[in-house]
Amino acid sequence: MNAYPLFPQMTRRRLLVSALLAAGCMSLPLESVRAQASVRGGSANLAMIGELQSLDPMTTPTDLVGTVMQHVYEPLYTFDGQWNIQPMLADAMPAISADGKTYTIALRQGVKFHNGKGMSADDVVASLQRWMAVSARGKAVGQVVAGIAAQGPLTVEIQLKTIYAPLLAHLAMPSGMAGIMPKEAIANPLTDIVGTGPYKLKERKPDQYTVFARFDEYAARSEPASGYAGKREALLDELRFVPVPNATTRLEGALAGQFHYADLLQVESIGRLEKAGPDVVPILTQDFGFPYIVFNTKEGVLASQPMRQAVQTAMGEAEMLMAGFGDPRFFTAEPNFFPKGTPFYSDAGAALYNQKNPKLAKSQAGKAGYKDEPVRIMVSRQYEFHYNMALVMAEHLKRAGFKTDLMVVDWATLVQRRNDPKLWDIYVTHSGLFPEPMLSPPQLGEGAPGWWETDTKKAALATFNGEPDVAKRGPLWGQVQELVYQEVPFVEVGRFNGLSARSAKLQGYTPATWPFFWNTSLAQ
Repeated sequence: MNAYPLFPQMTRRRLLVSALLAAGCMSLPLESVRAQASVRGGSANLAMIGELQSLDPMTTPTDLVGTVMQHVYEPLYTFDGQWNIQPMLADAMPAISADGKTYTIALRQGVKFHNGKGMSADDVVASLQRWMAVSARGKAVGQVVAGIAAQGPLTVEIQLKTIYAPLLAHLAMPSGMAGIMPKEAIANPLTDIVGTGPYKLKERKPDQYTVFARFDEYAARSEPASGYAGKREALLDELRFVPVPNATTRLEGALAGQFHYADLLQVESIGRLEKAGPDVVPILTQDFGFPYIVFNTKEGVLASQPMRQAVQTAMGEAEMLMAGFGDPRFFTAEPNFFPKGTPFYSDAGAALYNQKNPKLAKSQAGKAGYKDEPVRIMVSRQYEFHYNMALVMAEHLKRAGFKTDLMVVDWATLVQRRNDPKLWDIYVTHSGLFPEPMLSPPQLGEGAPGWWETDTKKAALATFNGEPDVAKRGPLWGQVQELVYQEVPFVEVGRFNGLSARSAKLQGYTPATWPFFWNTSLAQ
């Protein structure tokens, strides 16, 4: 399978909008920043959106766990700055058989785990087998894997049942990561947090902090750093990840110099960041991701497809985006899941987007047998835009005659409860926007909360995933997009840009969907 670049709009994560340029807050060009990032030492305080649900990178698809644990665990492959797939723990791109079903992966020599043991093919096989058993992403891949075996101490062979174009992209994802760990450390649940990454676990106090220390025996790649690929260097002595669920608290901490980095701030914070002076640098990550609404197709009032179609008819995605982000610079309301000019752009299903038609929705719900049952909407305020969108969505549903029950919980509770189909009908979440459609949302795979498992879905995805030619996959994706609009397992609301902030002292930072802090340092 050939890797392909992300769409032109996403080839570089631009730092600032023009308003920030006028405010004099533009950071140094990437090359200049990296040239300065040679000072070793210090501890960075990093304010994240909440407490880690787990230190196990396989068991949850949440971006927060992927963001933090990618410093400890590493995959076989990763993405470079153009979103091409590149080797990480693999020595090179795999050799693929003529029939496209056998991947032979040579592993890098000299890679050590944090416990001092050298990485071997047996560790990789055991790790991938566990990933296919416990990860929603891994389980989806496991459906097409015939077998994984070591072919010598540093060679792994993956046999597929059928051609599966997204395989390497799945292996490269930080969220729900196929992280490699020592065979002897594998357990359910994990008790030894041991990876190959540039940092190792030092201390964790739940709800207070998680601290990683530099791994002095880390085996870095030799290629220049690019995105998540290439050379990773632990310049900082420690990374201190601090859970700060309140976005205002993260902002105030960044402005006060308490945090060297503050993740996912409210868009209305842009004004204060612009006026903060040179000590704080705003970061606007273009096309950061997309918010989406997941429906419970397994149990409850929305298990009926016609009922979900009625809810979709009632919704006004453009108003929801305005409520979530406020400033049009921060969102795009479009029915297409991928932007124009990309391999997977399609207008399939566009007529069903942003209908905001309460009269028609009420009629559809009546025909579907709606009996005034409450529609339970589960949402967290740790992502404030989730909550604001949910408020508008609830109003749209009420106008169409639906009763609603807005259940506001913390993010960790939402992640736990969404696994039980008896507890909710809708939940609000978001995903990064990636070059491979099968990378997100998890509902395109199997077993993810929402439990969209229909024969039509399986047939459409089998055709799509069995075609390795990107040019041919584009139209096939349009058929999948059309099916999502018809069967309504989820509603993609639109696309949004992410706002974060860093201290000017934190040098070498590269904006990314999953922020990373190797190759960063603190100015003296």
